[in-house]
Amino acid sequence: MAADDASLVPAWWEPMLAKADGGRLRSGPEWAYEYKLDGYRAAMRIAPDGTTVLTSRNNIDFTAEFAELAGVLGPALDGQAAYLDGEVVVYGEDGRIDFERMQERRGRWVRHQSGPKGLEFTDVPVRFLAFDLLRLGDRSLLATPYDERRRLLAELPMPDPYRVSVVHAVTFDELAADRRTPADFLAHAAAAGYEGVVAKLRSSAYSPGQRPDSWLKHPLIRTQEVIVCGWRPGQRSFTGTLGGLLLGAHDPGTGDLVYIGDVGTGFSQATRADLMAQLQALERRTHPFATTPPREDTVRARWVEPRLVGEIVYRQFTRGGRVRHTAWRGLRQDKDPAEILAPRAVAPEPAPAPPPEPSGQRITVQAGNRRLTLSNLDKVLYPAAGFTKGEVINYYSRVAAVLLPHLAGRPVTFIRYPNGVDGQKWFEKNVPKGAPDWLRTVRLAGRGGTIDYPILDDLPGLVWAANMAALELHVPQWTVASGARGTPDRLVFDLDPGPGTTIVDCCRVAERLHDVLVADGLTPYAKTSGSKGMQLYCGIRTDDPAAPSTYAKGLAQRLARETPETVTAVMAKAQRPGRVFIDWSQNNPAKTTVAPYSLRGRDHPTASTPVTWDEVRACRHVTHLTFTADEVLDRIDDHGDLLAGLKEAAPLPD
Repeated sequence: MAADDASLVPAWWEPMLAKADGGRLRSGPEWAYEYKLDGYRAAMRIAPDGTTVLTSRNNIDFTAEFAELAGVLGPALDGQAAYLDGEVVVYGEDGRIDFERMQERRGRWVRHQSGPKGLEFTDVPVRFLAFDLLRLGDRSLLATPYDERRRLLAELPMPDPYRVSVVHAVTFDELAADRRTPADFLAHAAAAGYEGVVAKLRSSAYSPGQRPDSWLKHPLIRTQEVIVCGWRPGQRSFTGTLGGLLLGAHDPGTGDLVYIGDVGTGFSQATRADLMAQLQALERRTHPFATTPPREDTVRARWVEPRLVGEIVYRQFTRGGRVRHTAWRGLRQDKDPAEILAPRAVAPEPAPAPPPEPSGQRITVQAGNRRLTLSNLDKVLYPAAGFTKGEVINYYSRVAAVLLPHLAGRPVTFIRYPNGVDGQKWFEKNVPKGAPDWLRTVRLAGRGGTIDYPILDDLPGLVWAANMAALELHVPQWTVASGARGTPDRLVFDLDPGPGTTIVDCCRVAERLHDVLVADGLTPYAKTSGSKGMQLYCGIRTDDPAAPSTYAKGLAQRLARETPETVTAVMAKAQRPGRVFIDWSQNNPAKTTVAPYSLRGRDHPTASTPVTWDEVRACRHVTHLTFTADEVLDRIDDHGDLLAGLKEAAPLPD
C-alpha cells in the first residue's frame, strides 16, 4: 500500500437515523435492541496508518474537541481502515451518561477555542460508544446485515474501553433465553436512566441519510407535578413577559423543598401573561429552597412563594436532581404543594413497561386552562418518518409560544390529514361539527355565503386542531377587528420554484427583493414554506385592502423584466420551467399562506421555518433550508421567534 493511501481516512457518510416506533416497541426474533444514548452522535473514521477523524452527524469536525479519543483504536487495527458509527458521551459520578456534564464541557470548549491551545478537559473525560461498523479494511459494510456488522464490531480490539467501547445490544432470542422480554429491557433502560431503546432489524442494511422502518426508537417520556418557585423574564421576542419557570418539589426522604430545574417551552402567549400576573402577586425577595440552587441556574431569577402547582412533561430526572427535556402542561389547581414529591432517579426494582395503549384509546390531558380528550395518539400520520399524531400534538404544544402570535386574530384554514399524509386530505374553513363551545370563532362573508372560521389564540385551541390531524394551518394577511375583516397588516411575496429550480434559486430572488424592500423603507423577514419554496413578509400599515397586491405585483413584474430568464410574475405553467414565480397575488384578502411554524403534509414532518438573512445568502443546497419538527424546536431554543419583528409596521409605499 502506498504511503499516501495509508493516511486516507474513509469518506464520510450521512448517518442512518431511527424512526419513532409510534409507542409500540417491536417484538419478535427478527429484532435486536440497544440503549438509546444521550450524547453527541459521531462517526469515528480511521485510516490504515491510524489517522483518526471524528465527525458530527452534520459533518462537523469533532477531532480537536475530543482529541483524547482520536488515537485509541488505530494502533490495534493492524493497518486496517475502519468506520465506526456511535455516540460521544460523558459519565457522571454515579456511572450514568450525563448530558449536563457534556454540555458544560462543550461550553468550556467553545469559550476557549480562541484562547490557549491544547486544552484537554481531563476533568471531564469523554467516551466513544460504537453501535455500528460501516467499513473494515477495504470492505464497505453498508449492504451487510446488521447481525454481521455487529459481529465484526464486537470482534474489534478495544485496547482502552474507558475511552472507546461497544454499546451493549441484545437480541429477542437472547432475552427469551433469560426468560425476559423486550418490555423488561425497556424497563431496565428506564431504571438505568437511558433516553429509551432502539429496536433494529437484524437483517437490515445500513442506509446513509435515511430513516427507514428497520431502526425504530422508543423514547421514554414522563410527566411530573412541580411547585412553581420562581420565574425568569423573557428575552428577545418574549421581552416584557414570562420567559420560563423555576421548579421545586419536596425531597421524598427529608421533606425539604428542593430545586429540580426549569421549564421554558409549552406556554401560549396568553398563558405566559396569566402566569406572570399570578406570580407577581406572590413575589418574595429570597428563594424558598432548603439549599441555594446553582448560581448559573438562577441568573435573572425572580422568586415567589411556593403556592402554585403545575405539571410538566420531561424525559429524564438526573442523579443530580434535575428534570431534563421539559415542556409545560398547565397549572394543577387540584393539587396541594405539600403533596408534590420529586421523582426518583433510580427505580428501586425495574418493573416491566406497561403495555402500549390500544390504537383507539382516549386520554384526557390538561392544555392551559382546558381539559381535552385526545385519541389515536399512536396513529402514524407521516409513514415515511414514523411520526405519530401524538408527536404532532407534542410539536404544536411546544411551538405554541412562537406560533400563536402569528395566528392571533386571524381566521384559520385547516388542511386535515386524518389518515396521514399518504391518505386523503381536505381543506376546512368552517368550524367542524363537535368543536368545543369554548373555541373562539368568527363569521365572515365568503363567496358561497358566510363561513364560521376558527380563531386559534390559545394552547387548547391549537391542541384541539392538532388532535383533528389539522397538520397545516393557513392564515390571511389581515386580522379580524370587531367581528369584521380588518385592513392588511402584512405584505407577502410567495416564491415558488418552477420545474428545474429549487429553494436555492428562490434565495437568489429573495436577496434581490430584500434590497428593494429595504430601499422602500420596509423590513423584510424570510421563512421557508416547509415544502419547496419560501415566503418574504413585511409588517405594513395601509388603509387600502387592494394596495398590497398592487405594490407586490409591480415589484414582481419589475424583477421579471430585469431577469426574464430566471423570474416570472405570471402563474401560467408555460412560464414556470427554469424560473422562480413571484406570487404577488397572495396579498389578495381572499387568499391565505401557510403560517410560520406550521407543519406540512409532505413525506416527512417538515415545517415552515423562519430563517435569517445570513442563512438565505449562504444557501447553496435544498437541505440547507429544510427543517423537520425536531430541528425547528432546536432553532427556537437558539433564536427565539425570528419573525417577532413583524409586529413593527411601516407605511406601505405608494
